[in-house]
Amino acid sequence: MAKTIEGESLTYFEGDWHTGSPAVIQPKAHGFWLASNVFDGARSLGGALPDLELHCERLIRSAEIMGLRPSVSAEEIQALARDGVSKFSSDTELYISPMFYPTDGFIVPDPDSTTLVIHIANSPVPAPTGFTAGLTRFRRPSREMAPTEAKASCLYPNVARGVSEVSARGFDVAVVLDPNGNVAEFSYTNLFMVKDSVAHTPGINGTFLNGITRQRTMALLRQAGIDVEERAITFDELMTADELFGTGNYAKVTPCTRIEGRELQPGPVFNRARELYFEFAQDCR
Repeated sequence: MAKTIEGESLTYFEGDWHTGSPAVIQPKAHGFWLASNVFDGARSLGGALPDLELHCERLIRSAEIMGLRPSVSAEEIQALARDGVSKFSSDTELYISPMFYPTDGFIVPDPDSTTLVIHIANSPVPAPTGFTAGLTRFRRPSREMAPTEAKASCLYPNVARGVSEVSARGFDVAVVLDPNGNVAEFSYTNLFMVKDSVAHTPGINGTFLNGITRQRTMALLRQAGIDVEERAITFDELMTADELFGTGNYAKVTPCTRIEGRELQPGPVFNRARELYFEFAQDCR
């Protein structure tokens, strides 16, 4: 297949690559009407594929949590993703989203109907200009209430409710609390708070994803001699933080420049975290 032109995307479905975003799911499919889809997100940064294998492994785990039975391995998904990336110009920044959905089942999905789709799109990493955040009343569910340890599509309408609520007040994203009232995350990125040169991030408690970029950022900061503490954090602590930043696959490491009525500036720990991450990423070819 020829190289795609800038702005196009590719979709892998039923054993072949298709240009753009073709229709792949039917109205009666379980994933369409009963929301049993799972997905993941990875990045190609000019051909560098940071932690691609971890994203593919998490996709498999997410599918199993939702009762699906993938017929392909994480290694096979990784190979397909690399094949898709090779069809773009080598300097393109891409978003790679492998997905599973079941076609059959009633209430409980038929695990043997699990279907793989991979979508790869031209998607430049946003500039680290920063984002604003406000507190939402909508909380993350507990693991007894929802499949919180899967990257499942059914969790995202609640994310959207929080974003919509704070957007109406002029903020970009929400600060989301866990069921106990402690800070869980920003709407769709993991949250880091810096106080007295120590980075703090909410401890994993089964209500939000232990993000792959989160884990990588913590490891890189610790290797660089910066202390990172995982613990329960209150919203009041965020309001007195020296720095706030988020980590996630789409934008990687980005600063929070305002929380409610308090202005913030990107600080030295954020700057070091972003620098370390992109240095690491460039070695992942």
